Amino acid sequence: MSAREISRLVVPRRGQSVWLISLSAGAMAFLAVFALALSVTSAQLARTWSAALAQTATVRLAAPPEEMEAQTAIVLEVLRTTPGIESAHVMVPDEQAALLEAWLGPDLPLDALPLPRLIEITETSEGPDRQGLRLRLAAEAPGAVFDDHTRWRRPLAEAAGRLRSFALVSLGLIGGVTAAIIVLAASAALASNGQVIRVLRLVGARDRFIARAFVRQISLRAGLGALVGTALGMGALAALPQAGGGVHLLSGLGFAGAGWLLPLVIPPLAMVLAWAASLTTAFQVLRGVT
Repeated sequence: MSAREISRLVVPRRGQSVWLISLSAGAMAFLAVFALALSVTSAQLARTWSAALAQTATVRLAAPPEEMEAQTAIVLEVLRTTPGIESAHVMVPDEQAALLEAWLGPDLPLDALPLPRLIEITETSEGPDRQGLRLRLAAEAPGAVFDDHTRWRRPLAEAAGRLRSFALVSLGLIGGVTAAIIVLAASAALASNGQVIRVLRLVGARDRFIARAFVRQISLRAGLGALVGTALGMGALAALPQAGGGVHLLSGLGFAGAGWLLPLVIPPLAMVLAWAASLTTAFQVLRGVT
């Protein structure tokens, strides 16, 4: 009698245990796709935010209207003569309005608001002596404040890092729940076929042979369920709307380019997990069948 024939005898082809294995593997694979996407996206967000803010800074200049132009010229001269500063650009009202639009809405009457003048700075790879630049600005242009975006960059990077950690923990929980469900289903299937196992032992079948046939069937069902769940999860991700004008934290959730191949590791991993869980359970249950 082959392992395939034994698996058909020991593992039921229909019933609650069959559906439990396939559905649980499919549902957990579906969730794993989103957890994996969140992990990849949050890591990319952290890199993007850090790269975007790493070599940029801003000087905020507040001065009386009659002194604004003179103070601006002083600040630009300080920046021009500071090593580590690649360029400095005085933002026009339209650019400031674009920055504030997300917070205060469009058609903002900037003339009616006492807004400071913003000077956008691009740093070289080495960067300037920030403390020295602050002291020089304080001496030559008291109304100028240098902001290197550190207070913005650090919380954003930390938030993205925590999101990635939560996603990885979710993947671990998904794997643990899947293994627990498979263990329960495997125990039920084997326990309900105790008489068949006794007969197989009488005709000379060893526990290792019986367990291997049993585990093979369980692993195939888990792999098939995970394959369907992964396909549905990837389809759901692809159907998500793309990031529009209002970009938020989870805009662009998903994979890009070759990253779409990453979820394809989920079905093989589900099979390996099912194999390990069902093999351990099979030997435990077989030792209890006399």
